Amino acid sequence: MDDHREIIIRPLLTEKMSFLEETQRKYAFEVALSANKIEIKKAIQNKFDVEVKKVATMRRRGKNKRTTVRSGGRVIRTQGRRSNWKRAVITLKEGFTIDLLKGEVTG
Repeated sequence: MDDHREIIIRPLLTEKMSFLEETQRKYAFEVALSANKIEIKKAIQNKFDVEVKKVATMRRRGKNKRTTVRSGGRVIRTQGRRSNWKRAVITLKEGFTIDLLKGEVTG
Protein backbone atom coordinates (compact mmCIF):
# COMPACT_ATOMS: atom_id res chain seq x y z
CA MET A 1 0.00 0.00 0.00
CA ASP A 2 2.00 2.94 -1.27
CA ASP A 3 -0.82 5.46 -1.65
CA HIS A 4 -1.93 7.29 1.52
CA ARG A 5 -5.54 7.27 0.22
CA GLU A 6 -5.59 3.48 0.57
CA ILE A 7 -4.26 3.60 4.15
CA ILE A 8 -6.09 6.56 5.73
CA ILE A 9 -9.86 6.07 5.48
CA ARG A 10 -11.17 8.98 7.57
CA PRO A 11 -10.37 11.07 10.63
CA LEU A 12 -12.25 10.31 13.84
CA LEU A 13 -13.76 13.50 15.29
CA THR A 14 -15.02 12.96 18.84
CA GLU A 15 -15.05 15.02 22.02
CA LYS A 16 -12.30 12.90 23.56
CA MET A 17 -10.06 13.25 20.50
CA SER A 18 -10.62 17.02 20.28
CA PHE A 19 -9.48 17.27 23.91
CA LEU A 20 -6.38 15.14 23.16
CA GLU A 21 -5.63 17.26 20.06
CA GLU A 22 -5.52 20.41 22.16
CA THR A 23 -3.58 18.99 25.11
CA GLN A 24 -1.31 16.23 23.77
CA ARG A 25 -1.15 16.69 19.93
CA LYS A 26 -2.89 13.32 19.33
CA TYR A 27 -5.10 12.65 16.30
CA ALA A 28 -7.22 9.58 15.52
CA PHE A 29 -7.88 8.06 12.10
CA GLU A 30 -9.70 5.03 10.80
CA VAL A 31 -7.13 3.13 8.74
CA ALA A 32 -7.04 0.01 6.56
CA LEU A 33 -7.04 -3.26 8.49
CA SER A 34 -3.91 -4.47 6.70
CA ALA A 35 -1.86 -1.30 7.32
CA ASN A 36 1.00 -1.49 9.83
CA LYS A 37 2.43 1.32 11.99
CA ILE A 38 5.26 2.16 9.58
CA GLU A 39 2.87 2.50 6.63
CA ILE A 40 0.48 4.63 8.70
CA LYS A 41 3.31 6.91 9.83
CA LYS A 42 4.54 7.43 6.24
CA ALA A 43 1.00 8.07 4.99
CA ILE A 44 0.30 10.72 7.65
CA GLN A 45 3.65 12.43 7.04
CA ASN A 46 3.11 12.48 3.25
CA LYS A 47 -0.49 13.66 3.36
CA PHE A 48 -0.25 16.35 6.05
CA ASP A 49 3.49 17.24 5.85
CA VAL A 50 4.07 16.81 9.60
CA GLU A 51 6.53 14.90 11.80
CA VAL A 52 4.98 11.88 13.57
CA LYS A 53 6.41 10.96 16.98
CA LYS A 54 4.34 7.83 17.77
CA VAL A 55 1.64 5.62 16.26
CA ALA A 56 -0.71 3.48 18.37
CA THR A 57 -3.12 1.09 16.64
CA MET A 58 -6.24 -0.73 17.85
CA ARG A 59 -8.26 -3.36 16.01
CA ARG A 60 -11.95 -2.84 16.74
CA ARG A 61 -14.40 -5.73 16.42
CA GLY A 62 -17.64 -5.02 14.55
CA LYS A 63 -20.88 -5.23 16.53
CA ASN A 64 -23.75 -7.63 15.97
CA LYS A 65 -26.89 -5.68 15.03
CA ARG A 66 -30.56 -6.69 14.98
CA THR A 67 -33.33 -4.81 13.25
CA THR A 68 -37.10 -5.14 12.98
CA VAL A 69 -38.94 -3.96 9.87
CA ARG A 70 -42.71 -3.81 9.33
CA SER A 71 -43.53 -4.61 5.73
CA GLY A 72 -47.05 -5.16 4.42
CA GLY A 73 -48.44 -5.80 7.91
CA ARG A 74 -45.78 -8.43 8.65
CA VAL A 75 -42.90 -8.07 11.08
CA ILE A 76 -39.53 -9.07 9.64
CA ARG A 77 -36.63 -9.54 12.04
CA THR A 78 -33.13 -9.66 10.62
CA GLN A 79 -29.67 -9.59 12.06
CA GLY A 80 -26.27 -8.71 10.68
CA ARG A 81 -22.80 -7.66 11.64
CA ARG A 82 -20.84 -4.46 11.23
CA SER A 83 -17.38 -4.67 9.71
CA ASN A 84 -14.22 -4.91 11.79
CA TRP A 85 -12.07 -1.77 11.60
CA LYS A 86 -8.75 -0.36 12.78
CA ARG A 87 -8.07 2.88 14.66
CA ALA A 88 -4.71 4.65 14.68
CA VAL A 89 -3.87 7.34 17.24
CA ILE A 90 -1.06 9.57 15.96
CA THR A 91 1.11 11.67 18.26
CA LEU A 92 2.85 14.57 16.52
CA LYS A 93 6.22 16.06 17.41
CA GLU A 94 6.42 19.42 19.20
CA GLY A 95 5.36 22.36 17.04
CA PHE A 96 3.18 20.46 14.54
CA THR A 97 -0.62 20.48 14.36
CA ILE A 98 -3.27 19.32 11.89
CA ASP A 99 -6.51 21.26 11.40
CA LEU A 100 -8.86 18.45 10.36
CA LEU A 101 -11.91 20.67 9.95
CA LYS A 102 -10.31 23.14 7.53
CA GLY A 103 -7.72 20.77 6.06
CA GLU A 104 -4.83 23.09 6.93
CA VAL A 105 -1.50 22.09 8.42
CA THR A 106 0.69 24.31 10.57
CA GLY A 107 4.19 23.55 11.64
